[in-house]
Amino acid sequence: MIRCYRICDGVPQATGTEVGEPCPGGLIWCHVNGQEPDALAWLKALPGIPEIARNALLAVETRPRSDRVGDGEIVNLRGPGETPEDDPDDLVSVRFWAEAGRVISLGYNAPAAVETVTQDFMAGHILDPGDLLTAFAAAVTHPLDEDVANLGDQLDEIELRLERDHARATRRRVNAVRGKAIRYRRFLVPQRDALERLSASAHQWLDDHDRQHLRDAADRFARMAEELEAIRERSAIVHDALTDMRAEIIDARALMLSIVALIFLPLTFITGLLGMNVEGIPYAKEPWAFWGVVGFCTAIGLGVLGWFVARHWIAVRGADDGLD
Repeated sequence: MIRCYRICDGVPQATGTEVGEPCPGGLIWCHVNGQEPDALAWLKALPGIPEIARNALLAVETRPRSDRVGDGEIVNLRGPGETPEDDPDDLVSVRFWAEAGRVISLGYNAPAAVETVTQDFMAGHILDPGDLLTAFAAAVTHPLDEDVANLGDQLDEIELRLERDHARATRRRVNAVRGKAIRYRRFLVPQRDALERLSASAHQWLDDHDRQHLRDAADRFARMAEELEAIRERSAIVHDALTDMRAEIIDARALMLSIVALIFLPLTFITGLLGMNVEGIPYAKEPWAFWGVVGFCTAIGLGVLGWFVARHWIAVRGADDGLD
């Protein structure tokens, strides 16, 4: 699918797949769905695009970048997709070839920012390539800022409930937060660098207003990258704390099993000794002998248990069930 839009004399209009020539001082923007073979064939046949820019648009695997080619700019950005459950990455890419009067963009997965930028375009808020790239940078920044803040909030909640939460479930939540932070940071750091390079480009279609907004977006990406690094480090600390808690629980349960075994060790010896099938066992014929042995074993068991309590081998507070 190909969607083209035009600005002529400040009036926006949708033109379908008709590119044509831009009006003087106007702008043409075409967005290509990379999953449609016909759209890719249309892009490959589109005249006026340098081969290096065409290859950059058609590349399947990309990282955020901004490179000048002649009078135009190759720009790759990453942002949330419209269908995150179907996207292979948390952040899907959109590629741009921007030059005076024309911008060609392509995405193999549907970026959520496309609809936002289209609305701005049709509302007449975008008049040149600089405005379009700035609008995309802002459109991917806002939801990412919220997602990064949400990751921090999730980690705050995990830290507050660390002592009460189910350990295995907590470990899964920490790993999920940490993994998402790592995946986000992989793209946000180069995206910050790309926006900084773009804001420093000497293109005439980038005015001071566009450059300022691009620098602001780069600053926000830098702040998000720092926050993601902090989240990753905090997640590692929480993971280590959970590992320590797990080790403490295992130690407490092993100690409890050892205490139970030690309590029953002398009792087992006594019952085994009296249970031998030989002559001469004392009091074997007495009617009170059974209950006497029971009382004797109970006294020994309580004595051993009292000794453990006196030596503080048995804690007042038992281990919780965090290992289940």
